[in-house]
Amino acid sequence: MRTSRLLVRTGLTVAAAAALPLAVTAQPAAARVSGISVSTTGSTVSVVTSSCAQINGIWGSASLLSSGQTSFSQGRQVALSGTTISQSAAWSGVSPGTYTVVVVCSNGSTAGTQSVIVSTASTPTISATSSPTRGVMGGVGGAVRDHGTVTLAVGGVLVGSGVIGAVWFLRRRSKPYRF
Repeated sequence: MRTSRLLVRTGLTVAAAAALPLAVTAQPAAARVSGISVSTTGSTVSVVTSSCAQINGIWGSASLLSSGQTSFSQGRQVALSGTTISQSAAWSGVSPGTYTVVVVCSNGSTAGTQSVIVSTASTPTISATSSPTRGVMGGVGGAVRDHGTVTLAVGGVLVGSGVIGAVWFLRRRSKPYRF
């Protein structure tokens, strides 16, 4: 009787540990898709996205709109460059003020819109007044890396294996040896 209860408890623990990585990796597609990430360094404004696909060798373009400018075509436009993982654009020599960055992919869809404040201070200032239209991906210093499903699944399996191994080790340690 004691052995069967122990097996049931251990089985439930193993099942919970195995289900945890699957729950972590089974995010909806919208949660993994990012909008844009805008950052400033001095008088340089840069934008990074992973939302655009290359069509005929073109990723899309980004526009830096100053106050009073309302359409994409009125701003300072720069072509996106990068890879399938991330695309970026930058403007240098930007005067202090509040700007809006808009990224339009080569298929005509808007990857995101975000406001940014360029100040004379040496520390970067980012305004979070508007949010990207397709979600947010975190990063350090505006860096964005979109990990694929395979990477997340492998990471989940490794985490699950570690949890199962730790549970097994701790359960064995807590039992006295019987001869």
